[in-house]
Order: sequence, then C-alpha cells, then structure tokens
Amino acid sequence: MDPARLKSIRVFEQLSDEQLRSIAPFADETSVPEGEQLVREGDFSYELIGIEEGTAQVTRGGDQVAELGPGDFFGEIGVMERGLRTATVSATSPMRLVTLTSWELRRMEKETPEAMEQIRQAADERRPEGTG
Repeated sequence: MDPARLKSIRVFEQLSDEQLRSIAPFADETSVPEGEQLVREGDFSYELIGIEEGTAQVTRGGDQVAELGPGDFFGEIGVMERGLRTATVSATSPMRLVTLTSWELRRMEKETPEAMEQIRQAADERRPEGTG
C-alpha cells in the first residue's frame, strides 16, 4: 500500500512519512458494495478499519448512533482490548477500506511503537465513560 494513502485516515494523520512507510506493509485494502455489513455488534473484534472512500452507518442495539465517512476509522477499542464489537457498521455507499488486523498491529508495534501509541490514544478517547 502507498504510505501516503494512510495519511488520509485520521488515526495516522499525525505520523511522519517514515512511520507511515513502516506501517504500509501491514495494511490491506478492500472494497465493499453498498449495503455490506462491515462488522456486527457482539462479534469478536480483530481488525482496525479506516475509511478511504465511501460512507457507513453505525448502529448499536438497532439504533443509529453515528455516520462515518472518508478519514474515519473504527474497531480500535475492540482490537486494543481484545473484546467484542460494540456496534454494527454497514456501508451506505460503495467503500474502499484500509484494514489492519490485531496480528498485524502487534507486529507493527515492534517496528513503529509511535503508531501503536496513536491507536491507543484514539481508543482511550473514544472509550465509553466508566470503562477501561
């Protein structure tokens, strides 16, 4: 993956070009059609997903709680805590996604601990109050 593309994902935007080059080999990209369920509430969480193109809706308990678009990311809390998905995310348009599995993130942490710290901070900021 082209490291410059990672910069479009908010969790990576503060990283240096050198750090992005270190992360790029661990990142995968995928495309999904409108209507595709990306993750399901209650499932095990094993990947961080960044949105490069397209939009999605986030539902919790069947209620819509957020809309996501280019630059947004999700899955960081479950990956960091090795827990269950706290919401369902479904594509509301065709999407291009950047994914990093928990295994890739652990490997990446050895080479670029600063990048993993960014992900930890993002998880801490978005963790519901009273948890963690």
